[in-house]
Amino acid sequence: MGKTRGMGGGRKLKSHRRTQRWADKSYKKSHLGNEWKKPFSGSSHAKGIVLEKIGIEAKQPNFAIRKCARKMWDEVLIAGFGWKGHAVGDIPCVRFKVVKVSGISLLALFKEKKEKPRS
Repeated sequence: MGKTRGMGGGRKLKSHRRTQRWADKSYKKSHLGNEWKKPFSGSSHAKGIVLEKIGIEAKQPNFAIRKCARKMWDEVLIAGFGWKGHAVGDIPCVRFKVVKVSGISLLALFKEKKEKPRS
C-alpha cells in the first residue's frame, strides 16, 4: 500500500510524516528535551573524583580485562570517549576516558616523565 495521491490526501501525508519523524534518531534526540541529561552539559571535559579502580572484561572473542575507574581518591579530568555518548569497541558501558590525574596528564604518568603529587 503506497502513499495517498489524491487531491485531499495532504492531511494524511502530513500526519504520517509527523509520526514517522520520531523514528529518526537525531530528530528524537533534539526534540525530546533530554539535553538537560547530558553528563558534561555541553562541555568537552569534566572533573570528577574516582573512588575505586575496577577491571571490565572485554566482549567476545576478546578476553582481555580493561582497567577502568569507577571511583580512587584522586581528582581526574575526563573526556568523552566513543560515539555520541555510546560505548565503543569491545569495552561495554564505558563512555568516558581519563585524561588527567591530579592535574598531571595520564600520558606523562604512564611514560614516567612526571610523578603524581603526594598530598
